[in-house]
Amino acid sequence: MTKWWKQAVFYEIYMPSFKDGNGDGIGDFAGITSKLDYLNELGVEGIWLTPFYPSPKVDNGYDIADYYEIDSDYGTMRDFELFIDEAHQRGIRVIADLVLNHTSSEHPWFLESRSAKDHPKRDWYIWRDEPNNWESFFGGPAWEHDAATNQYYYHAFAKEQVDLNWANPDVKNAMFDVMKFWLEKGVDGFRLDVINFLKVNDTFQDNPYEKAEQNHLYDKDQEGILTIIEEIAAFVHQYPDKFLVGEVGSEDLEVLKRYSGKGLLDVVFNFNIGSIGEFDVDRLFSGLVETEHAYSQDQIPTLFFSSHDMSRFISRFGGDEERAKLVAAFMLTTKGVPFLYYGDEIGMRDWVSETIAEMKDVQGLMGYELAVQAGKTHAEALAIANEKSRDKSRTPMQWNSDTNVGFSEGDPWITIPKNGVNVADQQDIPDSMLSFYKSLLKLRKEHSALRLGEYEFLRNEDGIVSFVRTDHVEKIWVVLNFNDQPRRLEVRSDVKLLLSTKRTSIESENMLTILANEAMILKEDTEI
Repeated sequence: MTKWWKQAVFYEIYMPSFKDGNGDGIGDFAGITSKLDYLNELGVEGIWLTPFYPSPKVDNGYDIADYYEIDSDYGTMRDFELFIDEAHQRGIRVIADLVLNHTSSEHPWFLESRSAKDHPKRDWYIWRDEPNNWESFFGGPAWEHDAATNQYYYHAFAKEQVDLNWANPDVKNAMFDVMKFWLEKGVDGFRLDVINFLKVNDTFQDNPYEKAEQNHLYDKDQEGILTIIEEIAAFVHQYPDKFLVGEVGSEDLEVLKRYSGKGLLDVVFNFNIGSIGEFDVDRLFSGLVETEHAYSQDQIPTLFFSSHDMSRFISRFGGDEERAKLVAAFMLTTKGVPFLYYGDEIGMRDWVSETIAEMKDVQGLMGYELAVQAGKTHAEALAIANEKSRDKSRTPMQWNSDTNVGFSEGDPWITIPKNGVNVADQQDIPDSMLSFYKSLLKLRKEHSALRLGEYEFLRNEDGIVSFVRTDHVEKIWVVLNFNDQPRRLEVRSDVKLLLSTKRTSIESENMLTILANEAMILKEDTEI
C-alpha cells in the first residue's frame, strides 16, 4: 500500500501569522481550526506547523523553553487537541516542527547546566574553556562566554539557542521522550529542524576558510550523524503512518541524498531545487533532472519554492503572476512531495523593512549589527539586514482587504499593500491565483499519474519544459512555456486538455501552439 505522504500536498503555516482566533492580533490554534475548511477546499492533505511551544521567541519559536506545553500566544493544550481532531476529521494530517539540535537559553535544562560545572546536566550542552574559530550560522562567533563558570557554551545559531550535546545518551533519551509525547497527542510526524547539525567533531578543530568564507567542515554533517537519524527514524516509525521530513542545511545534492531513504528520514527538503535565488529555467530543470538521476528507488524529492526562511518565490522570481502560475504547475506536477507556503496560493509578496525598528527577525538584526560594526552606513547596514532577514515572508495572511491579523495594533506589518492580493477578492474568480491552485490540487487528486507516476521523458527545449508521467492507469503530459513568445509544438493527436492557464479547450491536431507563459496539462486519451 502506498504511504499517504507520497501522495499528499503539504501546506506550511507560520504560527503567528496565519489566523487570529481570539482577537489579540496573533495567529493561534483557534484561528487555524476556523480555516480548516478553507484548507480542505484548497485541496491540501497535510499541514506543517512551525513551532508552537513556549519560547522567548528570539528566533520566532525555534528557541524552545518547554517541549511539553503550548505557548500561550497560540492557545491551550485543549485548543491544540481540538485542532488535531478537526484536521483529522477532514482527512488532513499534521506534522509538527521539532527542534532537536538546541534549546532556548531559558530552558530549565540549560539553567541547570550553567549553574555549576559539576551539575549533572552540565554535559547536556557543549562547554569549553577556550573557544575555537567556529562561526554562528547567523553571523559572529559560535561561542558565548558564561561568566558564572568562566567557560564558553556552543551555539550554532543565536546565542540564545544553545546546542544540546547529543553525545550524551541522557540527551537522546530526553528528546525521544519529547517525540513520544507529541506522537501520542496525535501528530502525524515531524519536520526536524537543522537535523544535520546534531553532531559536532569532538576534536574541535578550527574550521578552514575559503575565499574569506568559513567552511563549516567540523560543525555539521559529522561522522555518526546518520546513526542518530536511523535511531530517530526507527523510534518514530514504530508508530503507524508517521512521516519524517528533515531540514538538512545544504544545497549540495550529494549531501542531501545521504539523509533519506530506507531506515532514514522519509524525505529531506531539496534546497538544490527550491532555494534558487532568482528565476533560471535551465537551473530549475537541471536540478530536477540531477535529483531524479541521483536518488535511489526508495528516495523521493520534495518540491517547494517558499518557506518561512526565504523570500516568497513570486517576489524572488520577478513578481509576475503568469510565471508564478507556471512555477506552481511545475511544483505540483513533477515527481515528489510538494510543500506550499501559506499565502503563496494568493500571490502574497515579500515585505521590506523601511527602518531597523520595524525588523523582528534575529538573522536580519544580527546582520545589521555586524554591518554597523564593520563600518557600514545605516542605509548600507539596513540593506544587508533586509537581505538576510526572514521577515519578508512572515507577514499576516491576507484573508481580505482589511486583514490586520498576525500582529499588534500599530505594527508596521499591518500596512502591507493589499492590492487585491487576498483570499476574499480571489474567491470564485476563474483566472485568479487561488482558483488556479485549487484547480491544480484537484487535478492532482483526480489523476494518479500526477501523484505516483514515473517520467516517460523529461525535456527542456529553449525554455519549454515538458514531461510525461505515467503509471499503470494513464499518461499525463505537462508542457510549461517559460518564454514570452508562443511556440509550435508537436503533440499526439489523441490528447485532451485537462488544464491551461490561457484557454479552456484545444483543437485535436498534430501541431499545437503553446501560448507565451502558458502551462498546459494534457491526458493521452487512450487506455494503458
